[in-house]
Amino acid sequence: MPAPLFPAPLTLNSGMRARDAWPLDREVIHLNHGSFGAVPSVVVEHQDALRRRADLSPVEWFPRIAERVQAARERTAPFVGARTEDSAFVPNASAAATVVYNALQLETGDEILVTDQGYGAITMGAERLARRFGATVRTVALPLLASDDEIVQLFTDALTPRTRLIVVDQITSPTARLLPTRRIADAAAQRGVRTLVDGAHAPGLIPDAAAVAGGDWWFGNLHKWPCAPRGSALLVTTAPDRDELWPLIDSWAAREPYPIRFDTQGTIDATTYLATPTAIDFIESEFGWAAARTAMAEIADAGAELIAEALRPYGDEDPLTPLPSPVPSMRLVRLPLGLGATREEADALRMDLLDEVGVETAFTSFRGVGYFRLSAHLYNEAADYEAFVERCVPQILSRAGIRRADSLVLP
Repeated sequence: MPAPLFPAPLTLNSGMRARDAWPLDREVIHLNHGSFGAVPSVVVEHQDALRRRADLSPVEWFPRIAERVQAARERTAPFVGARTEDSAFVPNASAAATVVYNALQLETGDEILVTDQGYGAITMGAERLARRFGATVRTVALPLLASDDEIVQLFTDALTPRTRLIVVDQITSPTARLLPTRRIADAAAQRGVRTLVDGAHAPGLIPDAAAVAGGDWWFGNLHKWPCAPRGSALLVTTAPDRDELWPLIDSWAAREPYPIRFDTQGTIDATTYLATPTAIDFIESEFGWAAARTAMAEIADAGAELIAEALRPYGDEDPLTPLPSPVPSMRLVRLPLGLGATREEADALRMDLLDEVGVETAFTSFRGVGYFRLSAHLYNEAADYEAFVERCVPQILSRAGIRRADSLVLP
């Protein structure tokens, strides 16, 4: 079989090799952008300059922080297809979900629907909300390879007269697929059910992510694919009761309406928000967001095929798992049977391979099956995936109790 065709190492408009624009440790192979992101050097430098300014003159900085945050919202909201007046900065996706959960009032016996592909922390928040009111959480089981029509039907069938809220991912974290959230939300609204869309991975991967998501509330992380500093996310809503949404910290803007009350949060480090437009503009000016999505898809496809080819001789099923609704930068490669069968085992494998062979990875588990969740960005190159095959595949086979007949050779 011919070797997968990787794009040539990417070059930015400035002439810089893409991988050199990120200050990542060159002794480590970075193949897990999706978990915590990676911040380009120009953004790190901008945030450092903002912090220095705050430290040089705190009394000038903090009383004017609200106007600076609002200016950053004005530049950031259009990136996800939202209006400034509908968008509030929050530290991360889980914080956004908590803001919404804190505003909701349920009754004993009410139901919240989540899915078995949802992000664990968001589901835990829904469970805590249910406990406050004596409500229940029910899980809608979504087969990995279900079509969009099948997924919408599963949600429609799950609705009952007691259902009050649906919590659903725009892009699933453990399985890296796009869900038809607008269709789900529209079907729910016809029954008087509200929808919270978890778009944690969506900004940058889905054009106008908030606008196309549907639902009553949407949130997305900006520290992932847009490469903003960690601690930057947007909560977007046009719901008529959005003035019931409050920041996690009460501050002097508490009497202001949504979203202005979110712009002032005491002495938190708001430079994460203020540097976010620089990150978005960096990729647009140096590469272009449409071109970036195409490039990330090409890298992810080639990387997944290279790794799958290395694993194919050692299992009965094809390790490459093509999904009905893939996203540009993430792919699933099935691990040998029994490896990474639980979230805890998958997380342990991630840290073991980082410590032992210097490769940052993401392993996930879904219904007792372990996967390598590949997530690529512009700084990734063919050599990164070749290193995975050379360093990680032997470890994976050994841990699965598989003995190789021959030394591993790249295709």
